[in-house]
Amino acid sequence: MSVQQYDEIGEAFEGFKSLPLVRYGEVPSFLGMVGDVRGKSVLDLACGTGFYSREFKRRGAADVLGVDISVEMIAVAREIEQREPLDVRYEIGDVSELRPLGRRYDIGVAVQCLNYAESAAALERMCRNIHRSLVPGGEFFVFCQKPDYRFNCASLDKYGFLCEPTGEESETGPRARVTALLDPKPISIVSTVPRREVYEECLRASGFSEVRWVPLQVSEAGIREFGEDFWTDLLAHPPLEMLRCRA
Repeated sequence: MSVQQYDEIGEAFEGFKSLPLVRYGEVPSFLGMVGDVRGKSVLDLACGTGFYSREFKRRGAADVLGVDISVEMIAVAREIEQREPLDVRYEIGDVSELRPLGRRYDIGVAVQCLNYAESAAALERMCRNIHRSLVPGGEFFVFCQKPDYRFNCASLDKYGFLCEPTGEESETGPRARVTALLDPKPISIVSTVPRREVYEECLRASGFSEVRWVPLQVSEAGIREFGEDFWTDLLAHPPLEMLRCRA
């Protein structure tokens, strides 16, 4: 389901990072949760066009490998690396079938990755592959759609997105369509929203511990740019959430 969607997006995916929800919510929240990466090795799973891979390298990570199932996404990431060399490596790979990487990483990150598992077994397989790719005690950080998001709350359109249920249900949770309101052409992506207990059970069964959910926040820059009132609806019903755990 995810491969074709992302192959069709290509470099337009970079535009997601300019929308208010991502620029002032997702990005600062996720980078803040991951924290100091100086001197550490980072495995970026479902790296897309490499936005976070590049950011971690700029922030001092010693080694960064980005992995994504989409051939087109990796092609764009490599093109950006050629234009602006940062010594980030990229490879095509399916997290549910992740090959042995030849080393273990200090940090693993997965932004909108685990929610593409078609079953609890597939999600657990992803988690097991990630766990064996991290050093003992290494940290794993996840960014995903909020498991219990209520679709009947205020629209997210002023933040650059629409989030709608498709009416379909998978083994792990409901399916949702997220539309990025990019100019000139909006881009829609369909994925599953796994239930909270599915994430927790699969991570723990794979050997992860200290599983903890972390709420989305809005950066001070976002409040300065738009004012506090602008963000009221988002913070009352955040569509995104994060979690962290330890290998």
